[in-house]
Amino acid sequence: MDDELDAIGLLCPLPVLKARKRLQGLEKGQVLRLLADDPAAVIDVPHFCNEQGHKLLEETDAGSHRVYLIRKG
Repeated sequence: MDDELDAIGLLCPLPVLKARKRLQGLEKGQVLRLLADDPAAVIDVPHFCNEQGHKLLEETDAGSHRVYLIRKG
């Protein structure tokens, strides 16, 4: 893991906007671990990755939130 973003408690579109900003500071191929509990994130995060050329490596349920591993494209 190269960086982690805790977006728990933030609602759409903030988790994706903050992930975009955090990914800008990473090198291509590095991985961001995003924590989010926004129900819209299950749709927004994969769509964001697809549109921006990043790869969603994993999406897991951590109980009160979901964990997304995003490799910068």
